[in-house]
Formats: sequence, C-alpha cells, structure tokens
Amino acid sequence: MRRRKNVNKLLGAVKSGVLISALLFAGCGYTSRSMIADKYRTIYVAPFVNKVDITREEYSANKYRIYRPFLETDITKTVIDKFLSDGNLHPTQEESADLVLRGELVEFRRDALKYNINEDITEYRLNLMVNISLWDRKTNNLVWEEKNFTGDATYFASGLLAETENDAINSALADLSRRIVERTIENW
Repeated sequence: MRRRKNVNKLLGAVKSGVLISALLFAGCGYTSRSMIADKYRTIYVAPFVNKVDITREEYSANKYRIYRPFLETDITKTVIDKFLSDGNLHPTQEESADLVLRGELVEFRRDALKYNINEDITEYRLNLMVNISLWDRKTNNLVWEEKNFTGDATYFASGLLAETENDAINSALADLSRRIVERTIENW
C-alpha cells in the first residue's frame, strides 16, 4: 500500500512537470508569420540600378573582378520572385504599394578560394553587393537602409563538382534575394 502511494505521488509529479513544461514552451513558439507591421501588405521593388564602376584603375587591374551586363535586371526579377514565393508582402505597382524597395548594384566580384598543385584556380566565390533602402511610400519616410548588402555563392571551376559560372551567379542571386526578403520582413 505504501509503495502504491509512492508510485501515485511520482506519477502526479511527472504529470505536473509535463504540464508546466508544456505551458512554458507554448510561449516560445516559432512562427512563419512576418514581423513587419500589419499596416504593410504590399511592396514595390524599384528596378535595381547598376552602379558598378568598371572604369576604375584598380577594377581593371584585378583579374578576378568581372562584369556581367544586365545583372541589375536579374537582381530585380529574383527579388520580386522571392517576395511572391514568401507571401508576406505582395509585389505591386508603385502607386498602390505600402513600401518601396530601392537598390543599386555596387560590386560584382569573383575571388579565388582554392588552387591545385599547378596553381590553377579550382574554386571561386562570387559576391553580389548592393545598397538597398526600404521606404514607407505613404509618408516617404526611410524605414531602413543597408550598404554593401551581400549575396554570395561558391563554385568549383574543375573536377567532379564543377559547375558553370552562370549556375553560380544564379545561386548568388538566390542568396541575395533571400537575404533581402528576410531583411524586409523581419522586425526592424
């Protein structure tokens, strides 16, 4: 009989512990809902502007710096596509938008990461750097601004894992657009 009372007390303590734990963890949940204010529902992504200065002497002297025409157009398209797939802010025309995202491409780099025994480059890192700002269209107030915001990707130039530079650029574009959307919908 005494043993049965001890078992019942133990079970009661375990149940209480489970209940307390459940209540504590209920307040610490994860949500996929945006942290931005409820008054913002739509966004206009202004076409990115290419501000890469390829005429600078130090730019042409670095053999790992590259230039790709219309990259700013690709950035604009991937950012809009990412907002569409995210669903927290609906891309729309500027006249009906709550927010306006403005950006400019300031640098596009390719840096060597690894060399083989013959000193040939086997792995590169691509960086897309942009300056971006988010504006409340109705009040024309700056919500936030980021300089040298970066998206990047690495790729192998040779070997079994080799991929094309275009594939790596697409990966860098995806990384940049993901980061821009996350920065936009997080709590400022």
